[in-house]
Parts: sequence; structure tokens; C-alpha cells
Amino acid sequence: MSAALKLPDFVSEKHRVSLLHLVTCGSVDDGKSTLLGRLLFDSNAVLEDQLTALDRDSKRFGTQGEARDFALLVDGLSAEREQGITIDVAYRYFSTEQRSFILADAPGHEQYTRNMATGASKADLAIILIDARKGVLSQTRRHSYIVSMLGVQHVVLAVNKMDLVGFDQAVYQRIVSDFHAAAGSLGFASIVAIPICAREGDNIVDPSKRMPWYNGSALLPHLETVSVERPEDATKGFRFPVQLVTRPNLDFRGYAGTVANGVVYAHQPVIALPGGQRSRIARIVTADGDLSVAVAGQAVTLTLSDEIDISRGDVIVPADDPLTTRTEITARLLWMAEDTLTPGRSLMAKVGTATANARVTNLRHAVDIHSFEARPAMILAMNEIGVADIAFDKPLVTAEYADDRELGAFILVDRMTNQTVALGVVEAAPTDTRPEAPSTRERPGTVHRLIGNSGSMKRARFWQRMAGPVLRGLILFAIVVALSDNWFLGAVVGVADVVLGPLLNRAVASAWRGWRHARSRTEMVGAGH
Repeated sequence: MSAALKLPDFVSEKHRVSLLHLVTCGSVDDGKSTLLGRLLFDSNAVLEDQLTALDRDSKRFGTQGEARDFALLVDGLSAEREQGITIDVAYRYFSTEQRSFILADAPGHEQYTRNMATGASKADLAIILIDARKGVLSQTRRHSYIVSMLGVQHVVLAVNKMDLVGFDQAVYQRIVSDFHAAAGSLGFASIVAIPICAREGDNIVDPSKRMPWYNGSALLPHLETVSVERPEDATKGFRFPVQLVTRPNLDFRGYAGTVANGVVYAHQPVIALPGGQRSRIARIVTADGDLSVAVAGQAVTLTLSDEIDISRGDVIVPADDPLTTRTEITARLLWMAEDTLTPGRSLMAKVGTATANARVTNLRHAVDIHSFEARPAMILAMNEIGVADIAFDKPLVTAEYADDRELGAFILVDRMTNQTVALGVVEAAPTDTRPEAPSTRERPGTVHRLIGNSGSMKRARFWQRMAGPVLRGLILFAIVVALSDNWFLGAVVGVADVVLGPLLNRAVASAWRGWRHARSRTEMVGAGH
């Protein structure tokens, strides 16, 4: 199917599901867990036994005195309840008549930024909370940048704890203005600000009577109606990363996986990457029988008309798809390990279902989390964001993240500890000529010495060869001037040594090799060979 074609009407109507993935983020103690708990309670998504348990837990672990602590509905870990903070991502599911929701409650503490990024990786919309008493903080900026980096285009700016500032409209407007100034360069498609009091339920489901100056929608009605669909998604060419090759008997060979993008049809011409073999879809197999069409999000098994070599990590795409394989990419990284990232470090990359050895060949720059501007950097510390060049030891099927969130995202893993050390998104390689930070790009033995940057390497080798003669010429110049007090004579001798010295050295070396060769031949003849 060409990317320019439109889907049939029956596909659009049958498979369109009104499901919203959303994540809450912001600084620690801004009230993210309380907001989600209150949202679940006010939308009647809490069962009677859960409510009884909440009342019991609120008396034991709660921070609201005798009142219900709605944060305990999503903070389930014992460490979270003891410390009163969110550590891991908690997922909750609920539905209204208008829409189904998957809620991800992400931690706000800087130490758990990696968990926050995990929760945001599949989100369609981010609720960014701000404590009305504190305003926009560094962690607010960091989380805003991360959700933008991960392709979240829609934001709800929830200014929480309005009761603690007397429901002051001026405070709310100042925070909204500050956030727009901070996040205006991040490219969000929409930013909707809502003043709330999560603990008391103001502007969560129903409009608050204590903030009559706010004329906008409450939070839940906005979430039920906001459109997060991207116009191009419906007509994208399909992507099918192969997870498993199934061979139950001699008469069946199938390729199992989940359709990542677009739509796949039976009898559709396809190509398998990175190998490049061409074939057609023979069957689309599921546990409930064969399908004529499968759409993004469906787990299926594909069979092909031809016997071709396909394994886990390969990607099946339409035959006319422009997707290509790469051995080098430029990516934006969120570094998540305690030890720093330095250029030249060898890691393991996981893209889709494929795995390859990877090396960070160059760190272009880091991102200043306060201004979102690029700054020179030699390393990336924990929770820092930067742009780097990465080389793989084999071709991988990748795409720019702006075009494909499945094949444009990857993780880097430490091969010794098996720890995930970075989350990355593929970007277009910059075309500017600004100087970059020193890196392994210029060091002998790297990929770049073998496949690129040949001009700079030739210049480096030239100056390495000339360093000795120039130094010797300067020494001779100094000696002659000291002995004769004649600067002109010293300059002539020094320049002559620089120019003629290498030639003389090569001539002497050539004569020496010739003499050694002739002597060895004489010794061999004398020995009877």
C-alpha cells in the first residue's frame, strides 16, 4: 500500500478506537498521584472494596489527617507510602461513555527521571503539574523537554494547589505565562492550562465554584474531547518488526509480531529489511482465523508467498516504501546511568526487535535544561540530555522519530551489567558546520577514521610528520645564532634542515634498506640456498 493512499472507509470505522494514553509529570510533591486518584474517584472508576481499602490505608499511611488520601490509589509500593513520593510508574485504566484511558503516574523526583521517561514513551498527552506556590521549577522544565523529545504533542498545564494561594487569578496567570515562555520553543501542538485543586476536586470533573474567573473546561471533559490524532498516521505505510519466526511443522513458516504503523493487506507486495528480499503477503494469521487486513496495534502472524531469509529483528514494509537501513545515526539521548557517557564507549543498542553492538563516536552537544539551548560538552552525566553520533556493527532498520515512534526510538544497554543506560530518539543529521566538541571522531582506531572525515585525518597526519623536522630546525637555528650571532645564517640552516632533512632521512633509510637486503641475499647464497 502506498503511503499516499487513503484507507478504505470500513477500515477507518471498524478499527478506530477512542483510547487516550496520558502521563502525569512535573516536580516532586506537585500532586500528580493525588490528581490521578481524585480523577479515578470522581469519574466513578473506584470499586467499593477499593474505596474501603483506601479509607483504611489513608488512616495508616495518609498525609491528609482523617481525610482520604487519593494518592494511595496509585502509589502502591511500600517505599512510596513510607516516603510519600512516587518511585515507579503506576498504570491505571478506566473508561467513560466518551473515551477509554490509560493513565501513567510518573515520578517527579530527579533520581527517578528514567521511570518518568518510560511512562511518557507511549503517551499521547501529558498532564504537567505545577505547584501554585512554587511555580515553574527545573524539574518542570526537564519533564517538559523529555515529553517533547518523545513526541508528545499535547499538554495540559495543571496549576495545582490553588487553594493554598487563595485561588488567586494573578498567581495562576503568572505561572501560565512563565510556562509558555519556558516551553514555547518545544513545539507542542497545544497547551491547555487549567487551575485545579486535586485534593478537593476543583475543576477535575466539574467546574469549580471557587474560581469563577476561570471560564474553560474542567480536566475530565477536556480529556474526553481532545483530539490527539495525527493526520498523517492513517495513511502511513505499514511497519512490521518481526518478533518471532514460527515453524510448527514443515508446511508452515510464519513471522509473528505487532503491526507498528499503518495497514497491511493480504496479497500486498512487501520487502524484508535489511536483507532487501521481495515477496507478497500470503496470509494474515490470528488465533481467531485469517484476516484480510490488519492495522497498527494488532498482533498477527504473516506468511509470505516466497521462502526468503527473515529472522527476529528484520522489518517487513511495503515494496515501495523508502525506508532504508543505517550503520550510523544521529540521536538525542537521555543519559540515565550514574557513570557518565564519554565518546568512544561501547554499548548494545535495541531498536524495535533488533539488537546490535553500538559505539558513541561523537558527542555533538548537551542541552541546557534551563534555556533548552545547546552547549559544548565532553560527557553526559545522569539525567542530562545531549545529541550524539552512534555507529552500529551491522545495518539496522531505523527511521527519524518524528516519522516513526517505533523504529525511531531505541535504548542503549551496558553489556557488562545489562543495565539500560540511555533512551534515544533518531534525528536527522545536522547539516551545519559549527565546530563540535572533541571526540573520538579524530582519534585513530575509530569508525570515523575508516569511513569518513578523511580530509581532517590527512591534515593531522601531515602535521604529525612535520613536527619532528620543525623542532629540529628550530634547535639548529638556536645553536647557530648562539655560536655565530648571525640570525640570517641561523634561519638558512634551520629552513634547510626542515626542507632537506626529511629528504636526506628518506635517502639514508632507502640506502640502509638496500644494504641490508643485499647482505641478507649474500648470507643466503653463502649458506647454500
